[in-house]
Amino acid sequence: MSNERIWLSSPHMGGSELKYVKEAFDTNWIAPLGPNVDNFEKELGEYLTVDHVAALSSGTAAIHLALIILGVKSGDEVIAQSFTFCGTTNPILYLGATPVLVDSEKDTWNLDPVLLEEAILDRIKKGKKPKAVIMVHLYGMPARMKELLAICNRYEVPLIEDAAEALGSVIDGRQAGSFGHFGILSFNGNKIITTSGGGALVSNNKEWIDKSRFLATQARDEAPHYEHTALGYNYRMSNILAGVGRGQLEVLDNHVLKRREVNAYYRKHLNLEGLCFQSEMTRLDLSNYWLTSVKIEPELLGVNREEVRLELWKSNIETRPLWKPMHLQPLYKDCPYYGHGVSDELFLKGLCLPSGSNLTLVELERVVIGFNEAINRQ
Repeated sequence: MSNERIWLSSPHMGGSELKYVKEAFDTNWIAPLGPNVDNFEKELGEYLTVDHVAALSSGTAAIHLALIILGVKSGDEVIAQSFTFCGTTNPILYLGATPVLVDSEKDTWNLDPVLLEEAILDRIKKGKKPKAVIMVHLYGMPARMKELLAICNRYEVPLIEDAAEALGSVIDGRQAGSFGHFGILSFNGNKIITTSGGGALVSNNKEWIDKSRFLATQARDEAPHYEHTALGYNYRMSNILAGVGRGQLEVLDNHVLKRREVNAYYRKHLNLEGLCFQSEMTRLDLSNYWLTSVKIEPELLGVNREEVRLELWKSNIETRPLWKPMHLQPLYKDCPYYGHGVSDELFLKGLCLPSGSNLTLVELERVVIGFNEAINRQ
């Protein structure tokens, strides 16, 4: 059996990417922006059924611009899901604002609606009404959007929907990323589709997306020379990378199908007492299963998360612990936190398995064999 590296989530090209990139070269649209960017934004909007899209350099840039447009400034507070990657929360710090971190619920592993409302009420009581809420569809798993939106609307706090990991996931017939006042996408190299590096900001508010494009191109005013009255950023996606994105968008639905098949394979062949899979909560939810994630109960399985991870690594199989919650990170240790230890436990016990849409049956068999061997070695 081959011992080549099995990656957690490697890029998976569909074939059309080169066509769009070649068009960019043939027409000399090498500089930032161009027809591929325009068409990628249009095609993303059609896929999500969202009116306006700005293609950007990263999902982090998209969150940063969303916060700026919502008027977040130094001294303000923004509520954010603690159980996430730092790209969700770092832009709050860019603006000198304070992240207010909120724990996850046990079912979806996403932002807990009960704790969210508790946090909003407590911050209002303290005279610090949050300027925004940032929630995340963790590993592509749909969050409880109906409850989260109802709470944000009740207290008139804008909701930023971080769907960086959830492109292709569906909630009650609607695409993830289309629910919030803003939606955030990422096309990093390990995402379900990639532009090598990139992201997008989406909204049904034309004025907001127009402003995001302005800010993302160094806030250049209309003038024959370079005129600037606002602080801008170099956040726009290049025409070449947008060409890669257009080709990737053509195979997105197939990538979702393949990752769901990977998830189903693991569930069938790792049906073990003490192993819990992150799962959809209702029949109306469809996760893209960007990463198949499990929770290991050491007292039942006989091994802990780290023992399994290290044994699989010895077999040249890449796995990864779940995100370390932001409230446990040194950078965020002084931030207000509302929680009951759910994400702490998930970080301690959770593991992401290889989940790429390009995994072969032989590679999946290797992962299952390696997992079982890790258990039996203990």
